[in-house]
Amino acid sequence: MMELSLIPNTYQIGEVCQILVKDNPELRGKGGCWGIVNHVGEFSCTVRTWDGEYAVGLQYLKSFNYLPQEYQQMQLISDRLVRIYSYSLEETAKNLLQSLGKLNRPYLTGLEEKLLTLVESEYGRIT
Repeated sequence: MMELSLIPNTYQIGEVCQILVKDNPELRGKGGCWGIVNHVGEFSCTVRTWDGEYAVGLQYLKSFNYLPQEYQQMQLISDRLVRIYSYSLEETAKNLLQSLGKLNRPYLTGLEEKLLTLVESEYGRIT
């Protein structure tokens, strides 16, 4: 704990970060996922991913260092993924959301946008 207390938490609410699993079994399956910081604590942050919220220690986060407009774009994508995930989904739709939840860029390609829009329309949630 002393070692961690020397490292200040510089993350900010709204920041887009990648989850690094390393040696943390509680984060199993989340490696490479991106999330948006929605709470900043002394030694951890709460991040919202496509499938829920997770309290993540600072050593398990890596900022994407996006520009403000890129943060806004990722927030819109995140909102869409979270909204769709709240419904009972077929396995194929879940796999698409999982794949989009591991993007390492702040935008969707044309094909990704079409696929996400199709899933939204199938579940009655056109944005």
